[in-house]
Amino acid sequence: MSYEAVCFDLDNTLYPYAPCNEAGKRAALEAFRERGYEMDREAFDELYATARREAKREVRGTAASHSRHIYFSRALERHADEHDAADALAIGDAYWEGYASEMSLCDGVERVFDSLAAAGVEVAVVTNLTTRVQLQKLSRLAIDDRIDRLVTSEAVGREKPSALPFTTALAAFDRRPSEALMVGDNADADVAGANAVGMDTALFVADGETPAREDLPDHQQPDYRLDAFAELTEVAA
Repeated sequence: MSYEAVCFDLDNTLYPYAPCNEAGKRAALEAFRERGYEMDREAFDELYATARREAKREVRGTAASHSRHIYFSRALERHADEHDAADALAIGDAYWEGYASEMSLCDGVERVFDSLAAAGVEVAVVTNLTTRVQLQKLSRLAIDDRIDRLVTSEAVGREKPSALPFTTALAAFDRRPSEALMVGDNADADVAGANAVGMDTALFVADGETPAREDLPDHQQPDYRLDAFAELTEVAA
């Protein structure tokens, strides 16, 4: 089946997330140490996990729940019992610089985008996170010129699986849900969210295995399961 529009998640869909996150954490730990905070990797991981968990709980459902600068600001308060804006900013920046250094597109992404462009299919990225960070990622991956619309949870005020990010993208293209496909790695945020508004869905996990059909409830079942990103050329264009 062909579509008039295809919406993509970004993180762990167009590129693998895990190696980038690991590189970001290494860079953040080094930035901690450079600023005189003594800790080993085990202590860092525990501190990071605690700060992340608190932020996720307190600002759940908002783009701020993904902010590494919030995580590291909280981590500094826990570790040193102080609020140091310059250090929190520097450590958060170091995380994203390390993260970006490991970013690379999944095999097949450029071929798929070429096929979609040749078929006149409009392309959106629909993603949970802050706009500035996601713009930086698109620029780093050198695909910003391939994207017709970027819809972030920060910009619309709701996180997937809320309908709003999906309907915002559809409205930008003046497309009905039945004319669009959503591609993402998260069975709840991407698949269930898009299913609920009537879009077709494809599940692709960049740095792991796609969950088996029997492991997902009905509302998280995608129309397509992809083992390789390039398989989208047979589905979408």
